[in-house]
Amino acid sequence: MSKQTDFLYIMTDQHRADWLGCYGHPVVKTPNIDALADRGTKFTDFHVATPVCMPNRAAFMTGRYPTTNGLRYNGATLPMRANTFVDVLRASGYKTATIGKSHLQPISKEKPFAWDDPKERPIAEAWQPEKGNYTFEQPERFACDEHYEVPTPYYGFDHANIVTFHGANSAGHYLQWLRDKHQDWMELRDPAKQLRHEYTCPQALRTRLPEESYPTAYIRDSAVNYLRENFSSEAPLFTYVSFPDPHHPFTPPGKYWDMYKPDQFTLSARFGDHENPPPPLIAAHQIFANGKVPDVATSGFMVNDQQALEAMALTAGMITMIDDAVGSIVAVLEEIGRLENTVIIFNSDHGDYLGDFNMLLKGAWMHESITRVPMIWCDPADSTLRVRDDLTSTVDIAPTILKRAGISPYVGMQGHDLRPGETQVATARQSLLVEYNDGFARLGFDEPTRVRTVLTKDWRATIYRDQIWGELYDRRNDPLQIRNLWSDPEHSKVRGEMMELLAHRLMELMDESPRSNRAA
Repeated sequence: MSKQTDFLYIMTDQHRADWLGCYGHPVVKTPNIDALADRGTKFTDFHVATPVCMPNRAAFMTGRYPTTNGLRYNGATLPMRANTFVDVLRASGYKTATIGKSHLQPISKEKPFAWDDPKERPIAEAWQPEKGNYTFEQPERFACDEHYEVPTPYYGFDHANIVTFHGANSAGHYLQWLRDKHQDWMELRDPAKQLRHEYTCPQALRTRLPEESYPTAYIRDSAVNYLRENFSSEAPLFTYVSFPDPHHPFTPPGKYWDMYKPDQFTLSARFGDHENPPPPLIAAHQIFANGKVPDVATSGFMVNDQQALEAMALTAGMITMIDDAVGSIVAVLEEIGRLENTVIIFNSDHGDYLGDFNMLLKGAWMHESITRVPMIWCDPADSTLRVRDDLTSTVDIAPTILKRAGISPYVGMQGHDLRPGETQVATARQSLLVEYNDGFARLGFDEPTRVRTVLTKDWRATIYRDQIWGELYDRRNDPLQIRNLWSDPEHSKVRGEMMELLAHRLMELMDESPRSNRAA
């Protein structure tokens, strides 16, 4: 068995920081994830590089912001010529596996929303087309009866078990497995034949899938089987287990559907509580007041109080099911004798409004409920319990894992080593960048918007491209961010200072790779 450190990386999807017991949630039960925090380091001000699935997962894999790594919004691809930290681990002797949601390539056959026809242009793009095949996560790959083998290494992974989409609608290798397991799989997944319920929340679906046939259980069992099969591996293991939940639709199966009740939850802030709501929030309220929902199922939208509470209850059920799965996976590490040599990391790819100001999902309004996510680092070599409240980011994960493995990162990583020590004090950020690039127009914008946020421990400032308005919030004295101080004359100096910080963070996005090998 390897004496080098193993890594188990567990990622959830659309899971905000404060929805774990160890982060102070008063209702949702997550004892297994809480146990990891009790043995390690919990980061309380950890933010994504961008609050969108694909580009933030690419930031995680590369240690580079979306603007730099090339995957800037959903539907794009992570270029195959882009190195990942998993490539580095593999080149250094690690056995690598991804089990669950990858989402580094498009999973849908739908066309983009806003782009014109490239046939109208003699040369369509500033860059020549990427060489390589970017259809490995497409639905047709998994339409065959036999198990589809993803060509490996896949962004550094030797073993790739891919789950696409979300909740009871998940596909990829999961759907191949489900078709073999249940002859009536189509009926089990048919929304028109869902179990009866009284919820009115949009995208609440009471699936007929048994708990053991739900995607969370499939990913749990796939991870457990993989670890058992590799219990005696001489090579160190990096195992990435990625759950598509608690991302909408809200489809917790079996006992997890009614494990929580809406009346157990409360709204922290309603739309009417915001003293001067920004235009995207006003636009969402207008759509809601007109009795409409967005045409795109992934776009953030506003609901009434009861619907928000229902979404909370169902989300809690999905999270607790994941927590149960985490307990099973960690138990297997102990069973096979690798737990004491495994760094376990728990994280999410972005958050969810989840009732804040009556909003659900995510979108072009950059509230911290979609940027701040859980991050737990449980290292058996460091038994000191810590709570870290410094500003940290998704781009920090890759260099931290590599440094812990004793491997040098490649040139061009934009994150910091998060592990405690003398260097951590010197590199602690005074400000942090979060970016957002939309693929289509929504929440009142006339075109796909570009948004940049800069955070300090005291302030959040957000600008929206070509808009005369912005957002400025006092993070310490207004934690719910109810009062926008952007146009307040008394805070004009703070606004100017934050914009200067933003300019410096944007300058850091210059790609340092490849490094010059000549003086001139």
